[in-house]
Amino acid sequence: MRRILSGLVTLVALCACNFTGGKQSATNANDVRHVIDSLNTRVMTALSAGQAGSVADIYAQDVWQMPPNSPPLVGRDSVVSFWRNALATGKWQFDIKSDDVVAADSIAVERGHFTLKVTAGPKAQYPSFTDRGNYVVLWRRESDGHWRVVWDAPVSTVPMPMPPVATKATKKA
Repeated sequence: MRRILSGLVTLVALCACNFTGGKQSATNANDVRHVIDSLNTRVMTALSAGQAGSVADIYAQDVWQMPPNSPPLVGRDSVVSFWRNALATGKWQFDIKSDDVVAADSIAVERGHFTLKVTAGPKAQYPSFTDRGNYVVLWRRESDGHWRVVWDAPVSTVPMPMPPVATKATKKA
């Protein structure tokens, strides 16, 4: 029994040290969070300035961005094209706050919350609106050493508007 307990303690200690290939991992969640926070600040600034192209570098080539109530955007070019079109229709002001970052080796997962205020411009086919919600982002440190978004899944907490209730007048039409 003592031998089994000793083996379990050793296994737990090795896992807690986060060893990779015989070397201790150089990934520190606090350091990664600092990088992610600075990239989020860069994204918020660029989107508020209407510069979708300026944020392209934070996305991996194989990114999946899953905006609420929309099909996924697959690939960096799709994400940048979406944001160029969206930003051309008005002013977008994001506030992104990271709540937690978990990192191991070349992968990090960020969980946070956001608020969004969109002021519709003359080309918009929608009214101005606000949104808020939560998000999960999978980051990957790529071969060039840069952290890039691989999966981005924002989830709105604002209820969708209810469809209009049919009245006698609308039923006859």
